[in-house]
Amino acid sequence: MKRIIYLTIILGTILVGCNPLDDINKKLDSQDQGVVGTAEYTLTSDDYDELGLTYGSFNSEDDAKAMLPDFLTGMYPYFGNGSSVLVGYNLYIGNAEGVSDYTGADVYALTNDDYAATGSDAFGFYPNVDATTKIPDVLMANIASPTEGQIVLASYKQYTETPVVGLANVVAYNFAGSLEGWSVKEEAGNFDVWTSQSGYVQGNAYGSAEDNIEWLVSPSINLSGINNLKFQIAHAIKYASDPSLLKILVSTDYTGDVSLATWDEITLATPPGVDDYNALSEDYDFSAYDGQTINVAFKYQSLGSDVGRWRISSMAIKTLGVTGPTDSKGEYFMYNGTSWEAVDGVYYLSASDYNSMGEASGQPGRYDNFSSSIPADDYITKFLSTTNPYTYGQNDDQVIVIYKYYSSSANATQTRGNLYTVVDGMWTPHTSTIATTLQFGVENGVFVPDNTIRYTVTSGDYEYMATALEGDSNVTGGLATLSNYHDYDSSWSQDDINYSLGVLLDHIDPNAAEGQKYLVSYLVYAGGIAEFSVKLIKENGKWVAL
Repeated sequence: MKRIIYLTIILGTILVGCNPLDDINKKLDSQDQGVVGTAEYTLTSDDYDELGLTYGSFNSEDDAKAMLPDFLTGMYPYFGNGSSVLVGYNLYIGNAEGVSDYTGADVYALTNDDYAATGSDAFGFYPNVDATTKIPDVLMANIASPTEGQIVLASYKQYTETPVVGLANVVAYNFAGSLEGWSVKEEAGNFDVWTSQSGYVQGNAYGSAEDNIEWLVSPSINLSGINNLKFQIAHAIKYASDPSLLKILVSTDYTGDVSLATWDEITLATPPGVDDYNALSEDYDFSAYDGQTINVAFKYQSLGSDVGRWRISSMAIKTLGVTGPTDSKGEYFMYNGTSWEAVDGVYYLSASDYNSMGEASGQPGRYDNFSSSIPADDYITKFLSTTNPYTYGQNDDQVIVIYKYYSSSANATQTRGNLYTVVDGMWTPHTSTIATTLQFGVENGVFVPDNTIRYTVTSGDYEYMATALEGDSNVTGGLATLSNYHDYDSSWSQDDINYSLGVLLDHIDPNAAEGQKYLVSYLVYAGGIAEFSVKLIKENGKWVAL
């Protein structure tokens, strides 16, 4: 049995007659395996990011038991054998039933041809068109061999005002929190130049020890049948001594290898922004690519000390047509075996919905998504309480809301969702995680999951044992010292002490499970009072010393 010394280090001024650091050092030197201490710690969002847990929770208790020991070693490197830490953490218990059917659904984005097929001569549905009635025919025409029960998210645009003749987008990319399907192609260097950020895609080789050439290439863009094209980009360039190292290129023969394709460079007259990555270029004459299938590429090069930063928030190819402000929307449809039907009870947040929640920095409408610093549940519960038809929800009314979430650890925008229920007149989110705790102890120099309960014997406990052990032939120690002095003395062997403490544990924790451990601290008088501890475990219904 080992005498345990508990050491508390207090930062501040200690007014004593001797040097307290000398005492601390002597105690530390006397212990061969570090300080024996206890602590409680609750994981923060930064801790989850460090552990690579995108959603801020553990998927299971087993995952927590496997991942936390190394984490605790880094936090408490001075804790030795017998130490323990009680960790508070979030445990994932699952989304509400059915939510994953929608967050993981296939997405069909309506095309200009789809709008035309439904009678709209524009790049979206007109304001007075009921998109829900038009989309089933579009899905029937474009999704081959659907299966019964298949769910599809149809994403589309709808004009908020009657459109007028002007330049309209043929294809547009919004890089807020997404690469939008573009591919990174490495030509030179090993640095990850192109990254997705919350409001833009960024090319930046700052911090690299070598020269870099890295491309960001678009998916194939089919411009067949479209004439009088224009090109426009919103971007910003900073720290580039030679901006010509950063190029916008176009190819009509790209097949996956940038080195084998022929690339034309676009030279814009309007300079990019510096910090304003929403600075728009002119509508560049793009008619050389009328009717063709193309790929657009952003080529980034760093050379020596010339390391530019290129931020691109959007890019569009336009043509003359009807144009006007639009809202980006989505609706879910399920195939019933013969046709596509709109799904009830599921709502997909539109761009205007995010904007209604605030468009300033740190608000959902800024980039049309939520994040760890913009909690979805906080905003959506308020949104539902102010938006028809949900404003006057009755108790137990429910709706699944699907939304976009920017994950900083994944550097991507994800589709997430939750079930919201009216409870006592208030919209309330389903809780997918619970706050719980898990204890770890140091054994043989390493942290391991530990259910040990620390307990210090009280005066009443000594009196209880004196009464309970009267006439018990398993002990030979003097019972009077327990009742009169509230400690053990030299008449008690260690086995007798362990047995008496087992009787006490049966009293204070009669329903303890097999394998439950206790670290019990007690007093012994032997020429003076000293505190000792013993670790007991319940095995086969009995408490035995470890």
